[in-house]
Amino acid sequence: MSKDAYTFTTLPGTAGGPLAFLFHGTGGNENQMLGLALELLPGIAAISPRGDVSEYGAARFFRRTGEGVYDMDDLALRTTKMAGFVRAHIEEAKPSSVIGLGFSNGANILASLIFAEPALFDAAVLMHPLIPFKPDVKGDLSGRRILITAGRRDPICPPELTLRLDSYLRAEGAEVTLEWHDGGHEMRQNEIEAARGFLAAVKAA
Repeated sequence: MSKDAYTFTTLPGTAGGPLAFLFHGTGGNENQMLGLALELLPGIAAISPRGDVSEYGAARFFRRTGEGVYDMDDLALRTTKMAGFVRAHIEEAKPSSVIGLGFSNGANILASLIFAEPALFDAAVLMHPLIPFKPDVKGDLSGRRILITAGRRDPICPPELTLRLDSYLRAEGAEVTLEWHDGGHEMRQNEIEAARGFLAAVKAA
């Protein structure tokens, strides 16, 4: 798969250092996560693709037929395409480690990538993911470090599904940290701080 399979923005970072892949939420674009990435990991090299599915004009990474109802065939196809894109950039950059950071729909495609190809990412931050299905993990998640952030009153991502995702990942051997706030689907300061601390530990390791 070509490294130009998506429209994307880059952060130059340091050659041979960590490389982050940034995945925006529904209606976002390739620039949405750049500021957050620079805040969390100053100087990080990053690739930020734009979702190539349009939902009434809003960019997404895969199709859905309703809120929380995914087109699973399309998700599988888009996951394969994104995995090829990620792999092509990794092969070119040869980074010391690979980090994924996604919010909402971006967290969902990132989670799907982790299920499909666990070796792609050394660590990942899933901010408000919604995985309404039982993952079929194609490999071993042992040693993979994952932070999940979520809102206890999130109307889009029910807390019970967040807890189920946490259980799935732990059962597959991932090292999971779960950070809650008392709000809904918005990003709050405590989860940003949790992500900062998580990623600083990953980078140091």
